[in-house]
Amino acid sequence: MNKGSKLSKATRRAVRIRKKILSVSDRPRLTVFRSNKFFYAQIVDDKKGVTLVASNDSKERKSADNKITSAVFVGKSIAEKAKAKKINEVVFDKGAYKYHGRVKAFADSARENGLIF
Repeated sequence: MNKGSKLSKATRRAVRIRKKILSVSDRPRLTVFRSNKFFYAQIVDDKKGVTLVASNDSKERKSADNKITSAVFVGKSIAEKAKAKKINEVVFDKGAYKYHGRVKAFADSARENGLIF
């Protein structure tokens, strides 16, 4: 990859964030992915290498007003699924994304619905 390309910069940011998270925590990791259309989140147990809970807005996107409201829906959904599996505390992995807009709305919604991070 070209050292100055956008993809490599994003990849380097994500690796830098993930390295800090994995070295510090024994809690599962709440990771997000946002595309131009959809928003995805999953809770991953890195020690076992399995996804514990996953949620996305692909079905609900049609009824949502905008992308932020669908991210709020995903935050509420993943918090409820995590509570059902008795997961209360997670570490938030925002990846290479800035903490604003959809990512911030998702995080606030997940916190309001019971996840601690």
